[in-house]
Amino acid sequence: MTEIITIVSGLPRSGTSMMMSMLEKGGMEVLTDNIRKADEDNPKGYFEFEKVKKIKEDSSWLEKTRGKVFKMVSMLLYDLPSLYKYKIIFMKRNMDEMLASQRKMLEREGKEGNADDGIGELFAKHLKHITGWLELRPNISALYINYRDIIDDPHRQAKMLNQFLDNRLNVERMITVIDKSLYRNKANPDT
Repeated sequence: MTEIITIVSGLPRSGTSMMMSMLEKGGMEVLTDNIRKADEDNPKGYFEFEKVKKIKEDSSWLEKTRGKVFKMVSMLLYDLPSLYKYKIIFMKRNMDEMLASQRKMLEREGKEGNADDGIGELFAKHLKHITGWLELRPNISALYINYRDIIDDPHRQAKMLNQFLDNRLNVERMITVIDKSLYRNKANPDT
């Protein structure tokens, strides 16, 4: 059996780092270069892998990622070569929460906190397009997980995730990663 390449994706600040931490705790090998260190915005780490950012120019490293997991921002999914099979764990989060989290992160970095200047509309449009695009790819299976659902019912979400990944993870260990105190940018529960 050809091993599938697993990717955690989503928009910035959607919970992708938390998902990577869950997968690592559950027993998957994660690919990260640890260049970007943990900080106040992601105290458990970012789990980034720099090669991902240049996938359009060089995807030769993908061959060695089979059976492992790495993180990729959703805008780069379009550049995945079609010769591999992928399982995408796509994180979703309330748009207001993502934008608030992004704004606070930019402010802490001393950058202009203008994450709301039409970016929400662009993100919503992108999400609609990428979801449709993923559905049309015969070599890609996607599981959509909402950040708030993990916080509210981690066991159920971890079990669903484990099934998607062929029941090879330790669900009980995965849910130990969930830290409700890190859910700092909450929107109204009805939104």
